[in-house]
Amino acid sequence: MFRTIKNLSSHRLLWAVLIWSAIIFEGTALFFQYGMGFSPCVMCVYERVALFCILFSCLIAWFAPQTWFWRILGLILALISSIKGTLIALKHVDFQLHPSPWNQCEIIPDFPHWLQLDKWLPFLFHPTGSCSDKVWTFLNLSMAQWISVMFIAYVVVFIIILISQFISSQPKRLIFHKNN
Repeated sequence: MFRTIKNLSSHRLLWAVLIWSAIIFEGTALFFQYGMGFSPCVMCVYERVALFCILFSCLIAWFAPQTWFWRILGLILALISSIKGTLIALKHVDFQLHPSPWNQCEIIPDFPHWLQLDKWLPFLFHPTGSCSDKVWTFLNLSMAQWISVMFIAYVVVFIIILISQFISSQPKRLIFHKNN
């Protein structure tokens, strides 16, 4: 299995599938915001940033998947982004499950002064909602819980791909064969 995954990771198809998955998830977020009128909260904005980081990391690997350096660089960045996204989403779930005056997200995003995404791209990164609001559920899970599932799935996928990079592409050949 790991040999197959390693071989797939050295071709653009695997990375294209991962890129498209991130695009679909980002598109879904925009549909919920603009199509259904759900206001994103600060944690939603941070989750979008983590998903865009996964998208760009996969683009790095897609650009030159045959080159070990670019494939591993994109893979490690994607894994870090998906872990960070998982942590953010789990904190978002905590805000929803345990709302209180001392367990709330901030109102204004805390981007560095050199990366003011909420000012540069307000249609994507300007929060207007509350983190503790459960505005949508599916199968008794809130949107934040589904986002946690999504990021955890990305973490698992990227760990499997990373492990596969250290498996030999060629099956081992026995020099001596024992006859029974």
